[in-house]
Order: sequence, then structure tokens, then C-alpha cells
Amino acid sequence: MSTQETGHSGAGDTSPPQRLPSEKHLVAYSAEVNATAEELFALVSDPQRHHELDGSGTVQARAFGPRSLKTGDRFSVAMRLFGVPYRLPLLVLQSQAPSGRQAGVVEWVQPTGHRWRWELTPLAADPGRTLVTESYDARTQNRVARRGLTLLRVYPRNAAGIRASLEKLQGRFSRGA
Repeated sequence: MSTQETGHSGAGDTSPPQRLPSEKHLVAYSAEVNATAEELFALVSDPQRHHELDGSGTVQARAFGPRSLKTGDRFSVAMRLFGVPYRLPLLVLQSQAPSGRQAGVVEWVQPTGHRWRWELTPLAADPGRTLVTESYDARTQNRVARRGLTLLRVYPRNAAGIRASLEKLQGRFSRGA
């Protein structure tokens, strides 16, 4: 997407994350970040650093698995929700480093079938900036789990967490930092 397509202005712009049009069981936000797609891919593809991205406060500083995720890898992260600690096993569905103007992608699936996806699209107008899109997709999730998570209001909580994650990235890579 170009800056015209996203509605964001120039290189110093730190517009808040924008919610993307979605469908039932899918939540996604995008934001421009003052970092290269390669820098951001290094962060997103390293599960040992996922707590640095997390805006929800659930991802803990312990992860198990490779330091750079590849398609087919398995890893797990220590989590805490409602004060309850647990370990979440994950499978990487896609890991593609950005290349030139080609977007980078990291996507994993949780045991109940919902997916987390990060897309890192270099901005043609400013190679030092990236359009970052994070999404939570439960369209293929186990129906029983999806119903339970819906009753627990997971979608609005995940939307807030995604927005906070993107704001955290923007702050981390702000040009004034």
C-alpha cells in the first residue's frame, strides 16, 4: 500500500493504528512504523522477543524454540491471562523475510486454530518506513473454542492488544527516540 492508500502523510507521520475493514472472526490493524521491514522482521520472527511487541500484557519474556522462525517451525511462549500462567504451543504457517519491495510475513496458528499474522510492507515513498499489519483470524478456529472465546469477549480484547502492539512499535522506532 502506498501512503496515499493508507491515508497517512509523510516520513514524520505517526498516525495511530487504523482498524482495517474485516469480517466476522477477523480483527486487523495497520500502522506505519519508522523502521525498515528487515528490522521489523528480525523482531517479529524471533519468539524470544515477542514480549517486546506485545501490547496486551499477556506474552511473557520466556519462549522456547528457534531464534528465527521458519515455515513449519514449532515454538511456544509463556503467557499469563487473568493472572493464570500457561505455555502456548504454536506452529509457524508462513515465514517470509521481506525482499526489496516485497512484504515480509510471519504467521502462526494456535492449537484451537486461530492465527496471528504480521505483514511488513516496505513503503515505496520512504524505504526507512514500513506499513505493519497485525491480524487475529479465528475464521478457521475450532467452533467450540470460537464460541467460548466470543463469550469471553476475546475479539475486543485482541483488537485493543493489536492496536497497543502497533503503538508500542511506533514508539520504539519513533524518529525522536
